[in-house]
Amino acid sequence: MPHSRTGEGDLKAARGGVLRRLGEWCARHFVIVILAWLVALVALQVVSREFGGAYSDNFSLPQAQAQKGLDVLKAHDPQAGGYSSQIVMRDDQQPLTALGSQMSTTVADLEKLPHVLSAQSPLSAPATPSGQQNVGPLSDDKKTAYITVRFDVQPSTLGDDYLNGVDTAVQPLRSAGAEVEYGGPLGELARPAADDRVSELIGFGVAVIVLLVGFGSVIAAVVPLLSALISVVGGLAILGLLAAAFTFATVSPTLATMIGLGVGIDYALFMLTRHRQNLIDGMDPVRAAGQAASTSGHAVLVSGCTVIIALAGLSASGVSFISLLGVAAAVTVVSAVVGALTLVPALLGFIGRHIDRYHVRPPVAETEAGAGDTPQGTWHRYAQRVERRPLRFLSAGVAVVVVLAIPLFSIQLGHIGDGADPTSFTDRRAYDLMADAFGPGSNGPLTVVIDQTNVPQSQRSDLASKAQQSLDKVQGAAVITPLTPTQDGDLLVGTVYSTKSPQNSATTDLTNRLVDDTLPDAVQGTDAKGYVTGTTATQVDFRDIVASQLPVIIAVVVGLAFLIILAVFRGLLVAVKAAVLNVLSIAASYGVVVAVFQWGWGGPALGVHGKVPIESYVPMMMFAIVFGLSMDYEIFLLSRVHEAWLRTGDAKRSVAHALEITARVITCAALIMVSVFAAFIVSDNIVVKMLGLGLAVSVLIDATVVRLLMVPAVMTLLGRHAWWMPRWLDRVMPHIDAEGAQTGSPSVSH
Repeated sequence: MPHSRTGEGDLKAARGGVLRRLGEWCARHFVIVILAWLVALVALQVVSREFGGAYSDNFSLPQAQAQKGLDVLKAHDPQAGGYSSQIVMRDDQQPLTALGSQMSTTVADLEKLPHVLSAQSPLSAPATPSGQQNVGPLSDDKKTAYITVRFDVQPSTLGDDYLNGVDTAVQPLRSAGAEVEYGGPLGELARPAADDRVSELIGFGVAVIVLLVGFGSVIAAVVPLLSALISVVGGLAILGLLAAAFTFATVSPTLATMIGLGVGIDYALFMLTRHRQNLIDGMDPVRAAGQAASTSGHAVLVSGCTVIIALAGLSASGVSFISLLGVAAAVTVVSAVVGALTLVPALLGFIGRHIDRYHVRPPVAETEAGAGDTPQGTWHRYAQRVERRPLRFLSAGVAVVVVLAIPLFSIQLGHIGDGADPTSFTDRRAYDLMADAFGPGSNGPLTVVIDQTNVPQSQRSDLASKAQQSLDKVQGAAVITPLTPTQDGDLLVGTVYSTKSPQNSATTDLTNRLVDDTLPDAVQGTDAKGYVTGTTATQVDFRDIVASQLPVIIAVVVGLAFLIILAVFRGLLVAVKAAVLNVLSIAASYGVVVAVFQWGWGGPALGVHGKVPIESYVPMMMFAIVFGLSMDYEIFLLSRVHEAWLRTGDAKRSVAHALEITARVITCAALIMVSVFAAFIVSDNIVVKMLGLGLAVSVLIDATVVRLLMVPAVMTLLGRHAWWMPRWLDRVMPHIDAEGAQTGSPSVSH
């Protein structure tokens, strides 16, 4: 039962007072705050351009067997090690053998470039043995060939200036009429630079429409967009500075933009709606802004910390590549929180009472009646229906989530290869030329390395024979080249070509079969060690590591979110409910992503060539991001339920009341975030498309099916038991306010 707790009330008032004073100060001194933000923004841009780093996909997995194999190969044969890439040629008018002088000039010029260890001419390579599939480097009709170039660094990390040198080197072949395309990492370097401006404009355009339709006020629609944009631009500048010290993936700024815009608009919207309600209730603009910071500002702060904690949970993967993606997203979340707590109150102070001066329809605030505890309207009637038939609404929500989650059970993690890229990309054209001439497996050769350093000379011949026999029996291989010793004789090196493309599950199975069975059997009884290395093998190792760590990430993030909800709302069943329903909503979004990309249901319409596996780290990123973002709506809704429960002691009516006054805001906020995420589906990057769709669907499901159907239904069914908390647990858990103490409201708890 509700009862007074004066000491805790004083503590709440003190906590709320800090944000209230901050909000009032920013609203009162809006000129100083706005100028400070603009000056900081310009300074960060200048410093970031001068001292910021570049984004790169150059990362390693020190404990992975593919990386160990590469290190061994580098140590014994530097020119055979390194990172390989193909320059693919096609000439339909004449055989490439007629371009001998141009080929020699190109190869010689490539070898002169920095970071190039070797370049192999296809015209000097031995012919393919009779009866064996031709996997290059020269096709049977002599019309297609490829030069294998080995680099001492990942070529995708080299700059555009380096690509100019490659273009100059291959110019003789192009001048002679041959088509020249770059495959592998070199092709990734040649991809056009990512441009997110179209996505951002689409997201902003939809956000404007949603805000105008949802709230009517033109100025109220501009404030969240303006503050979010400024916050994100500042966050990206900080990310650029961090990139000088850490290796962030090339997708990092896009991911940070997506998250920053989404939460930035949401947080500003939460502040704005409370501020406008305060104005309607008779407060002056400065006090209204301070009260909004004291209440909704607390929710923003707690929600932002929850998102950041969820992203920090990615570090449990043990993979720096993934951990830094979480850091990149967290940077713009931090800037969005700071913007909501300082810039938004300043803008509201600047606007004053003119916030609804320009409107396209009668402006509305939190409730449809405008104020009071008994609003009458669409959401009020809907809340009453949920209150009367909670089981029906819960069953409907569960049914939708279960149906959408069905494809999840057939998920195939992997790496999205060049074959899924648009045909406007040179790496895609190179991929197609290779696949047509030499088979799909030619795009992802597997390098087999057997280290026989500790094997006596007298046993090496038998080892080579046994190893070759073992390799020849492996299933799923189209071609297996003979094992040849390195110059020092300590390694045996061969190449295995799959019958399928690199991203096909059959190639993954082949790689694991070689690592787990074939090579261990081949070196059994000796001190030799076997490795499978190369780009494809590294991707398989990465996939396996990520897949093994996904349950850990889920456990860490769910556990942290559970503890936060428990500390905020002091209800054990509330926290359990939040964790379970969020997992269900994410499972549904996984199912949609699998259906679209892996099953191909709508993939071509999104610009995806054929069916592709789910990029190995996408589910992990989606889980951390969506679980964090879902806490926004969870805290925003539950804080109002909790507030009404403390005031009235009526659990069911508290749920209905909270739904009435938050449904409009949650729906609009969700539509905006969905539009921001979905706008990135137009990106040429398949991983960005996948993340954009996955995050958009996740938020849509969470804010509609979960937040408007399942949460109120479950809370109604639980009643006052939702807020039950064991005394011993209540004593050990820290106290966190979702929304700070409100001036004039009683200090009560349960």
